[in-house]
Amino acid sequence: MSDETRVVDNPDEDRYELWAGEKLAGVAQYDRRGDLTVFTHTEIDDAFAGQGLGKVLAAGALDDVVANGRTIVPVCPFIVGYLKKHPGYEEHVRWPRE
Repeated sequence: MSDETRVVDNPDEDRYELWAGEKLAGVAQYDRRGDLTVFTHTEIDDAFAGQGLGKVLAAGALDDVVANGRTIVPVCPFIVGYLKKHPGYEEHVRWPRE
């Protein structure tokens, strides 16, 4: 399935979308504040659960934020977990204050 998946930014809906063929498989909601992209919620449709697509969505969204010179603010627990397991984003992350 990975050959058929793509992650696209949909700024009109404030989210990154993961498409599997012609089906919307998941979303990573965000709020843009200045140069910050605050990730608030990530969800994979039940029909696509257990296929590792959450990682595909997270990587695609985070890589796009970095490529556009923006800063990642992880509020969503899934994005937090992804960042903790995948080094390389540290200089692009601003951790929220607790």
